[in-house]
Amino acid sequence: MAIELDTPQGFSAFPGQFVKLSLTVEGEGVSRFYTVSSPDTEESFEVTVGVDPEGELAPHLANLESGDTVSIEGPFGNAYYEGEGRAVVIAGGPGVGPAVAIAERALAEDEDAAVVYADDEPIHESRLHALDAAGMSVDLIGEGDDLTGPVEAAASEGGTVFVFGFAEFCERAQDALDAAGVPEDAVHVESFG
Repeated sequence: MAIELDTPQGFSAFPGQFVKLSLTVEGEGVSRFYTVSSPDTEESFEVTVGVDPEGELAPHLANLESGDTVSIEGPFGNAYYEGEGRAVVIAGGPGVGPAVAIAERALAEDEDAAVVYADDEPIHESRLHALDAAGMSVDLIGEGDDLTGPVEAAASEGGTVFVFGFAEFCERAQDALDAAGVPEDAVHVESFG
């Protein structure tokens, strides 16, 4: 689910950076990190949260109502988009949050973007379809599908390359980027563990 938060005074983040959200749950402080999934943080911003019913924080975030308070720290991370031209984003699972944020930011700045998103149950589909309709390259594939062809096509026109997802996905994405001739040191990677 997407959670929209009012931007605290003095807070600013780029698409792809992440924040630490904290709540008190049953008298204990519980914190988790979530990547910003909105193209800017001017008045509010969004994080995308996978809600596991057994999770320590996500179910409580899912039950928040308008006006509830959550503690925010950050932003953190070095894999973010600063408007440096064309963006190529390879995302798996929850990595779609920063992927759509980066592509929407590129679009807002009259730049091009390519998104390759691997997931068997895609989220943010309406945003991905809107990006596709606006002329961005969006390739939705299955979670276990081969990344090589889609990644090669996305990277063929150059740009700043980002990878977001769990560790195994990030390794597969880097292998596909290697096959496409994109050097590892030119790729901004945020692994979710």
